[in-house]
Amino acid sequence: SLPPQYGLVFDAGSTHTSLYIYRWRADKENDTGIVSQVEACSVSGPGISSYADDPAGAGASLKPCLDKAMKIVPAEQQRDTPAYLGATAGMRLLREENSTKAEQVLAEVSKAIGEYPVDFRGARILTGSEEGSFGWITVNYLLETLVKFSFAERWEHPQDTEVLGALDLGGASTQITFQPGVPVQDGNTSVFFRLYGTNYSLYSHSYLCYGQTQALKMLLAALHQASSSAQISHPCYPRGYQENLTVAELYDSPCVHAPSSASPGLVLTVTGTGDPAACGTAVQRLFNFSCGAQWPCGFNGVYQPPVRGQFFAFAGFYYTFSFLNLTHQQSLSEVNTTVLSFCRRNWTEVRALFPKDLKYLHTYCSVAIYILTLLLDGYKFNEHTWTNIHFSKQAANADIGWTLGFMLNFTNMIPAEALQHVKGHQPGLWAGAVSLLVLAIV
Repeated sequence: SLPPQYGLVFDAGSTHTSLYIYRWRADKENDTGIVSQVEACSVSGPGISSYADDPAGAGASLKPCLDKAMKIVPAEQQRDTPAYLGATAGMRLLREENSTKAEQVLAEVSKAIGEYPVDFRGARILTGSEEGSFGWITVNYLLETLVKFSFAERWEHPQDTEVLGALDLGGASTQITFQPGVPVQDGNTSVFFRLYGTNYSLYSHSYLCYGQTQALKMLLAALHQASSSAQISHPCYPRGYQENLTVAELYDSPCVHAPSSASPGLVLTVTGTGDPAACGTAVQRLFNFSCGAQWPCGFNGVYQPPVRGQFFAFAGFYYTFSFLNLTHQQSLSEVNTTVLSFCRRNWTEVRALFPKDLKYLHTYCSVAIYILTLLLDGYKFNEHTWTNIHFSKQAANADIGWTLGFMLNFTNMIPAEALQHVKGHQPGLWAGAVSLLVLAIV
């Protein structure tokens, strides 16, 4: 039999980069559930978009993970190993700010990967719609809702299986993708796939700036502009927490616009007041929930049909809810109670309870309230549909995200037409087993 094949995909997110190493049996290329994740290597340092003024540094940062991959992929297979780098909303924002710098960063990461003996197929910035729909493919591939090996020895569309929706929360954008019960009314949000002989019409939208890092930035900017002084009270940060940052640091992103009066070097002092109700109100203001008359919407006037079916919520949705121990299908009222009681704790209490998680500890309350606002008021889940959301990091031992769907798509591993080939059972063996079973029952 042929040796296994490997594939490499870099997920270059806004806050960090990961390299995913996949493996599959070459002779089983079109079977579902066959591609497995061998390794997820976390690149140290920030996302590649942070290297706008040091593009070579972005390339250099990838080397330790590439070296690790070269130890995992056997030497004789490396040249046949497809390698991709996909960048998401952090790079979309950099491209908006300065497309030359964005191109330089991509050129440098391409150069770095190109120095390795792999079949490098390019570094590019994914669109929001690709990021959402490849995440959807990953979830449904891993959970085998697209195709099943039937009793009749064929790969068939699973009967009565509903495909799953995907909810992704990154640092700079958030994506919702699902199969709605009605035709999608807005071409900008509609995605069509034909997979294994079945047609899928999906709704997918990516909201730029509504990832958790940028949302917290928008929140702080709004609080700064409301306070009209260098002292900012932050209702979402724990009482007793304090930090300083400059105006320039706060307004270093296209998601926020500095008031002309603010001087870049001014130091702002942010003080937590631990007031969940005020936090909820401040978070609500980041969204425009009023829809135009023409159609139902999510927020900011973006068309969205009603959510339908089961959803997997991964990445930032999972990390924050996992921290709060809320990933076990708890009811919405239980989630609300847990989030509120966490948000009421002061900074001394929180630090004593979670001595290991210090770096982002002060943000968990705001992100939790942000997630609840996004899911309930933004995407219009309610207490009934809430239980259809599964907070999950992995499925079938692979991380959930866009990378697997991206690789399956670009290596043409998901055929458009149904698979008919039979697995290696002899029909005679089956007949014998069935007649034995019948005899036994008789």
